Amino acid sequence: MTVITCIEDLRVLAKKRVPRMFYDYADSGSWTESTYRANESDFQKFKLRQRVAVNMSGRSTASTMVGVPVSMPVAIAPTGLTGMQHADGEILAARAAKNFGVPFTLSTMSICSIEEVAAHTDNHPFWFQLYVMRDTDFIERLIDRAKAAGCSALVLTLDLQILGQRHKDLKNGLSAPPKPTLSNIINLMSKPRWCMGMLRTPRRHFGNIVGHVKGVENMGSLSAWTAQQFDPELSWSDVEWIKKRWGGKLIIKGIMDAEDARLAVDSGADALIVSNHGGRQLDGAPSSIHALPEIVAAVGHEIEVHFDGGIRSGQDVLKAVALGARGTYIGRSMLYGLGAMGEAGVAKALSIIHNELDLTMAFCGHTQISTVDRRILLPDAIYANK
Repeated sequence: MTVITCIEDLRVLAKKRVPRMFYDYADSGSWTESTYRANESDFQKFKLRQRVAVNMSGRSTASTMVGVPVSMPVAIAPTGLTGMQHADGEILAARAAKNFGVPFTLSTMSICSIEEVAAHTDNHPFWFQLYVMRDTDFIERLIDRAKAAGCSALVLTLDLQILGQRHKDLKNGLSAPPKPTLSNIINLMSKPRWCMGMLRTPRRHFGNIVGHVKGVENMGSLSAWTAQQFDPELSWSDVEWIKKRWGGKLIIKGIMDAEDARLAVDSGADALIVSNHGGRQLDGAPSSIHALPEIVAAVGHEIEVHFDGGIRSGQDVLKAVALGARGTYIGRSMLYGLGAMGEAGVAKALSIIHNELDLTMAFCGHTQISTVDRRILLPDAIYANK
């Protein structure tokens, strides 16, 4: 059996086990993918200060995110079509997050519905991510369903008013479930584990949408749905009415500019997430880690600043925290684990990141994540990336 030591090991295994169109959906960016690649590679520009002769006993990575106790400052990010990486994917990922003590965020574009995830996690509170769509009645019902399921925070994504072009999705003919083309059938024949899982589950469509949107009974085409329903006229006034309708903790996702960060603060949000949608929207935008310091400097004293984009290790988490992030999110790292080994793979991904975070924190002379700041980074690296 393959020994799993890092997130890359999980990625390689997931690529072997997940059908090409769904693996490519997770592991790709828009256009040239320059921003997607920079999200990961730019972490290497920040170098760590190693300290010695420091008492390293009694270490803790425990923290809070919007008042929620977490075992480490990491949440599972909302990812669409998670249930196509592995049968019942959202349920399995939510269970793993619950057991590890970190938040799970369910996407609007999930395969498993809000109600199904709640039922299969013993109604353990999770977070729900919302896209703003033209059908406001549907949005209101979706918010009410999240309330009824006991979701403890709403993550409102603002950077997908229109859909960035992802070449691989177009070439693969992405759909859920996959269309029975000759190319897809040949590829599926090489993924028996995935196929057997899908045969055993009834969850193969967009559970939050099919049967809940007026006039939409078939969700075979993701691109047709997004073109029809995502709202290009989204404004901060929409954020205001959503916040009022929700009435609970609100996290704004998709902030990459200090001016937008200020507007997020003015909206009354409890936290914002520095994120470029995993490099899947505006290709040519800076990496999330490049944008983080400026946003923290602008509004970090007024609002919790969270971070999303490119995290593949616990060291990445530590660097984001050092630059001012109060919490971080993992999307692809979780999906690699899920595609590779199901619930056990997600648990393994979380364990890998936690272990790397714990050890690196100790090497940098800290025993509590709450004391980590910019001083663990070499000054030249900070100044070079301003």
